[in-house]
Amino acid sequence: MNYCEKIQYKIYTTGFAGFPDMVDQLLTQLPEDEIIIRLCFFGTPSSNKEYISRYAVLREKIRKCYGNNEPALSYVSQPPLNASLVMEVHSYRPESDDHIRFRKMGEMSYVVLENGCGRFLFAGGFQGDVVNSGIEQQSVDIFHSVSNVLKEEGFPINSIVRQWNYIELITGFDKGNQHYQTFNNARSEFYAKTNWTNGYPAATGIGTNMGGVLVDLDAAVFTNSTCFATPIDNKLQIAAHAYSDKVLDVSQSKKTTPKFERAKSITCGKNRLVYISGTAAIRGEESLEGVGLERQLRITMENIDQLLDGAKLSILRVYLKDKSYYEEARKLMESYQLDIPVSYMCADVCRNELLIEIEGIAVQ
Repeated sequence: MNYCEKIQYKIYTTGFAGFPDMVDQLLTQLPEDEIIIRLCFFGTPSSNKEYISRYAVLREKIRKCYGNNEPALSYVSQPPLNASLVMEVHSYRPESDDHIRFRKMGEMSYVVLENGCGRFLFAGGFQGDVVNSGIEQQSVDIFHSVSNVLKEEGFPINSIVRQWNYIELITGFDKGNQHYQTFNNARSEFYAKTNWTNGYPAATGIGTNMGGVLVDLDAAVFTNSTCFATPIDNKLQIAAHAYSDKVLDVSQSKKTTPKFERAKSITCGKNRLVYISGTAAIRGEESLEGVGLERQLRITMENIDQLLDGAKLSILRVYLKDKSYYEEARKLMESYQLDIPVSYMCADVCRNELLIEIEGIAVQ
């Protein structure tokens, strides 16, 4: 098997209990025959103070469980709609040519994998001071930390192939500066330090109700000519990094575009893994406004289908602007008969008129 076949994606859920007990219930479900490289928890803290304390509980339990082999860890403040706490697991089935190192920088853990295809980085939990710093300072601090990890492990900035960006009150404003645009400006400034000759990463920019700004990422440096990354466009949409000013908000008088591709694939020999960016009901660069949830969901799935090119979906996250949409969205998604793990979270989407956003990973 090659890299694309050995990486696995799963979702585990639990009912309501005390937070430490819910974490314990989820951790007991983890596969024992695979190497855990990323754990991403989705829950509902009532305040940023509680968010920080719960994140500390998670770190303590993961360290107790894994010792020096801690996976990348993140805690996203988004209310799950089909559980009380959700755990998304990225794991790996190593063979003799795989070399895995578990690394730390400060409180943050990350994983470096090396094999015949190349070197792969799985990092999560990049975060600033969510209590005392605003969105702008948090974003700047996060990309400083990202830069430090990439330099430490020998990954150039343009080796990032997938980025998850969680932004508290994403469409909110501070003194006339929209949170998402503030983050985009910081991302643009960081990305400007290199040339993106092979396209930007796939990415999601999605809202949270607590937790400030949080960033997770995957990066890859290939050492085999049969292994490479490819940016993927959707012919029905304008690339996000080519948006016009009219669909952008403003922060500090700047309107830099969101720097990501609609999808990005990793090819290893005859196999492909496709990272599908956060996708919504946008055609060209305009949202389909006022058409209702079902129409937006169908258009979103059509947009995702444009990106697959024979790859089959392995996992999806569905973000819904309002929890009242959950039952309708679940029934609509079940009509696709995908038979894959799907999680549902209540999260604000980056445009006020969008009711739903979907992201995922596919394998061929």
